[in-house]
Amino acid sequence: MTILMQNEEIINKINQLLIEEIEINKEQIRHEADLKKDLGIDSLDFVDLFVIIENNFGFKMKAEEMIEVKTLQDFYSYIIQRINPN
Repeated sequence: MTILMQNEEIINKINQLLIEEIEINKEQIRHEADLKKDLGIDSLDFVDLFVIIENNFGFKMKAEEMIEVKTLQDFYSYIIQRINPN
């Protein structure tokens, strides 16, 4: 039996990882925040994020899937869809 993670639990975990691992200020964490412009996530940070997500959520992210991911909400939605596909 697979236990699906709740969306809020996933979002909270992502936020925690961004703060602790990527060193994003808690005040910057907003659903509409642009990953690059507002949060300052660069290509090296994305590489780190890929590893962090794999280690914490158990799946590999693919760069080509991230092309349309611009905001933190997009990122949440991407992770939620990968964890809990409908």
